[in-house]
Amino acid sequence: MRAISIKKPGDAEVLELVERPRPEPSRGEVRVRIRATAVNRADLLQRMGAYPAPRDVPADIPGLELAGEVEAVGEGVTRLALGDRVFGLVGGGAYAEAMVSHERALAKMPAGMSFEEAAAIPEAFVTAHDAMVTQGGLRSGESVLVHAIGSGVGTAAAQIGRAIGAYVIGTARTQDKLDRAAALGMDHGVLAADAKFAEAVLAATDAAGAAVIVELVGGAYVAEDLRAVALRGRIILVGLLAGAQQTLDLGLILRKRVALTGTVLRARPLEEKIAAMRAFEAQIVPLFARGKLAAVIDRTFPLARAADAHRHMAGNTGFGKIVLTC
Repeated sequence: MRAISIKKPGDAEVLELVERPRPEPSRGEVRVRIRATAVNRADLLQRMGAYPAPRDVPADIPGLELAGEVEAVGEGVTRLALGDRVFGLVGGGAYAEAMVSHERALAKMPAGMSFEEAAAIPEAFVTAHDAMVTQGGLRSGESVLVHAIGSGVGTAAAQIGRAIGAYVIGTARTQDKLDRAAALGMDHGVLAADAKFAEAVLAATDAAGAAVIVELVGGAYVAEDLRAVALRGRIILVGLLAGAQQTLDLGLILRKRVALTGTVLRARPLEEKIAAMRAFEAQIVPLFARGKLAAVIDRTFPLARAADAHRHMAGNTGFGKIVLTC
């Protein structure tokens, strides 16, 4: 099978197309003929040597999500069968034409959904749902602040927030991204090019602040989050694009009784990933089937042009997901 390998840590040029043996499924696993995957920030970090892959996936093949068809099944598989169209999360290795996965870490694709659409969904929507709803406890009628609203997770969070009846506030560095996010369910947009947004959020919530904040940027944004969050609000720290170090006003955390939670998906043990996927299949996939949610695709590249896809993501000009077709 063809796959994209990281020759050595470095720029996008270190990605090369190689031939690898097709993996064989073990008990409880299936092999998926991958038709599409998607690019995530974690892939760029892995390529640069800053985010090693878990031990149970190929060390040099990136890729955290996939969409394709089941082409082989291992012993004990009961949920899936040959030919099933599936999508889901993996710890790595999805920049390839095939890989194995535990059957419970995959969901069946809704009828009529393309592989490109399906590949753009798992990482963004599982992350957004897990952060906002499972960990943040977002409820109908509450306000949620979503940073980097034009990113894959941001566009997913905007749609999920709308679907459950929350008031969605989004930040972005350009007005164009805010305008496009409004069509997805964002109720109020804030330009945050200088990492200043608290006053605008307080104004949009009648001084109450946001009940939940999905923090996808990190750095100076977290200190500003403490000003923008509501009493007994929940800040879910998902990304650190703007940096991992920041001085915080601990007094604000105490006075507001804020819950600040860090979360990652890739490093979780298999049983936790399965739990997140089961919640996704039960609560989110039906909304795609009914047209309440939709994949947001920025650009599509063939697998052989993975380096170009990485360069495009690094430029930070996209809106939604970057997909690779296999």
